[in-house]
Amino acid sequence: QVQLVESGGGLVQAGGSLRLSCVASGRTLSTYALDWYRQAPGNEREFVARISWIGGGTNYADSVKGRFTISRDGAKNTVYLQMSSLKPEDTAIYYCHTVVDKQDYWGQGTQVTVSS
Repeated sequence: QVQLVESGGGLVQAGGSLRLSCVASGRTLSTYALDWYRQAPGNEREFVARISWIGGGTNYADSVKGRFTISRDGAKNTVYLQMSSLKPEDTAIYYCHTVVDKQDYWGQGTQVTVSS
């Protein structure tokens, strides 16, 4: 079992910044990578960013490249998503995700709202 708990969402004006956190617990030693996804009202859940737990390799959706940065703190079992130059279209619920032993685990999500 893996538990993922997100925090850090909120309301911000366009052009502003937020940092999301995802704390992982449970069988985290088996976690290969952690992802951030987001889902806006009426839209499908979409990939945002990924970081490898070992090595720290990252990749991003084109829509957030250059604005968002994913990072991790191994000692705290925490993954961060630093979001800058936020746009109204970034408004969504942001979810932390991982796969362990072919099973998907999701956090409960944290709401990010960007006002114009």
